[in-house]
Amino acid sequence: MASEQMADGPGGRDPDVPEPAVRPLDAIDRDILQMLQKDGRASIRSVAERVHVSRANAYARINRLIEDRVIRGFGARVNHERAGQGASAYITLKIVQNSWRTVRDQLRRMPEASHIALVSGDFDVLILVHTPDNRALRELVLTKLQAIPEVLSTRTLLVFEEESLDATAPDA
Repeated sequence: MASEQMADGPGGRDPDVPEPAVRPLDAIDRDILQMLQKDGRASIRSVAERVHVSRANAYARINRLIEDRVIRGFGARVNHERAGQGASAYITLKIVQNSWRTVRDQLRRMPEASHIALVSGDFDVLILVHTPDNRALRELVLTKLQAIPEVLSTRTLLVFEEESLDATAPDA
């Protein structure tokens, strides 16, 4: 089944494979996406019944959404605190101009990073990280991030409490 496929890596894409052409989504595609966002483990049968198409049609649509990289993968929503990752932080980075791809590739290899974004404004990169405790967070910032030659500076913003805006996700 399509839901058994996982993302190729962070962000769900292999950087060596070009992006497929964008095909427009219709109302059924959007309904399928909404349903799979709420329950990535939904069966083809339940998806088909919910959006009123045949199982073969639902299967083909899900596979097309995966091939078109609209669906980047399937995974679990994790309560990081209960999973032993009690310290969370957003870390901003200022980096050397034109070094985004190099920095991104290094950040992708860090298991603590759960979200990486190139942004505009006073800094260049924003990372969301989860670590077991503040000591591990300190080590991440001082020995891993600041050791990347292209990183000019960092700023750490501790997360005291977080709440998912996805109505189906449990509060973190």
